[in-house]
Amino acid sequence: MAAQLIDGKQIAKNKQEEIAKEVQELKSRNIIPGLAVILVGNNPASRTYVKSKEKACLQLGMHSVLIEFPATICEDELLAKIVELNEDHSIHGILVQLPLPNHINEKKVIETIIPEKDVDGFHPINIGRMMTGQDSFLPCTPYGVMVMLEEMNISISGKHVVVVGRSNIVGKPSGQLFLNENATVTYCHSKTTDLKAITKQADILIAAVGKVDLITADHIKEGAVVIDVGMNRNKEGKLCGDVSFDEVKEKAGYITPVPGGVGPMTITMLMYNTLKSAKNVKPTIQNSI
Repeated sequence: MAAQLIDGKQIAKNKQEEIAKEVQELKSRNIIPGLAVILVGNNPASRTYVKSKEKACLQLGMHSVLIEFPATICEDELLAKIVELNEDHSIHGILVQLPLPNHINEKKVIETIIPEKDVDGFHPINIGRMMTGQDSFLPCTPYGVMVMLEEMNISISGKHVVVVGRSNIVGKPSGQLFLNENATVTYCHSKTTDLKAITKQADILIAAVGKVDLITADHIKEGAVVIDVGMNRNKEGKLCGDVSFDEVKEKAGYITPVPGGVGPMTITMLMYNTLKSAKNVKPTIQNSI
């Protein structure tokens, strides 16, 4: 029996409707959630992501600012712009689209954004809070995965979760969020010996490497939940994930497609984090004369 499809597009749509209602509520109190996106250079994939973030802001009634710089911008100028946005009360979230040109220190850029406006959830302070189970901005893709599973009523507590991939953006935080929900977590990566032996133990498998057809039916156990975070192009130029979808769906219990799975959830959780940041703003009390 084929796996049940986890429709990220539909779940994202439902979540965005909830966000839009809350945005309207904030607007009635004269707070318009604002997101500033900085794009350096002209990477086509980055430009596509940025356009979809702008579109989502518009649809949800949020304030959106796109700041574009040439790839030749010096690091100091970029950092100065971030500091300016940190102090701008109309902006609640700041996002610098990665990757950046080689002459710019990514770590320095991320750490210049104040944690209160770090809606990507990449700042070490937010990562530290997430690690220790405190309230924080959670990285959007792993957060989106958790919301999807919750919406599908897939329980996590006590399950064995295997994460294939150890990036700071997806792999590592994904494992931590599952751990926070009482799962037993195993990380696999390029140096793992006998990947199949480990992935076959997974009740929930997260594939987040960026390699076409990395996970085949042989890698999973019957009925497993398979979440494909990969975003690749196959030989025909079609968008695909890390999972051999057609063969794995015959064995899995649940599976996410690419496109239409995790992708839409990433942008939705970015919008959610921006809303959350706007809600955190303390109303200013006017001095009575």
